[in-house]
Amino acid sequence: MKWLYGVATLLVALWLIIAVRASGTSTGAVFPTVEAVQVLATESGVPNAVTGLILRNRLYDTVFEVVVFSTAILGAKYLLADEQPTASVAQFSDIPSIVLARVGATISALIAVELAIRGHLTPGGGFAAGVAGGTAIGLIAITASSTWMEEIYAQWRAAMWEKLSVVAFIAVAILFLAGWQLPTGELGALISGGWIPILNILVATKVALGSWAAILIFIRYRGLL
Repeated sequence: MKWLYGVATLLVALWLIIAVRASGTSTGAVFPTVEAVQVLATESGVPNAVTGLILRNRLYDTVFEVVVFSTAILGAKYLLADEQPTASVAQFSDIPSIVLARVGATISALIAVELAIRGHLTPGGGFAAGVAGGTAIGLIAITASSTWMEEIYAQWRAAMWEKLSVVAFIAVAILFLAGWQLPTGELGALISGGWIPILNILVATKVALGSWAAILIFIRYRGLL
């Protein structure tokens, strides 16, 4: 059957090539041109055209991506709620590993802040910042007591802030989609892009805190990942 799949793939590729040539579409029309990227950056008010595309032109998709991520965290809590917590969780005990992990966590946390604040100007953005923040939390989790991490999570009310970030993101997105625009400011300035920097920070907060919740859940019921 493998040869059949190979022939089918080859036929589809040939059909696409013939269809493109028959329609007279050039390569420059198929792929985004530099002019198109410049127009996107100008209209969104941010130099990072990817961020402008995700948080402006495809904001509907981004809203549902945030909702799907939140649903995944709730699903993990629901599916593991009836299981018995792990009796003991092994942690890194050697000093070099602990030092390296915590230095890495510090660097990841700083990168997360940078990506969240300046993600509309440089490569980065809310999701990348959230992943960097989650990485920092994960590195701390493998070197610290899970009980201590749960106490910090409860003390800072991270679950509440996670939910508020989702609600705030959806509210801002509705205002954006309804036509309530903030001034885009000067292209390339830190305070520019209208709602986009705010949406970036909200997404970063949601993803980082959601990652924290997921890490605690899996460590509690599955041990150290």
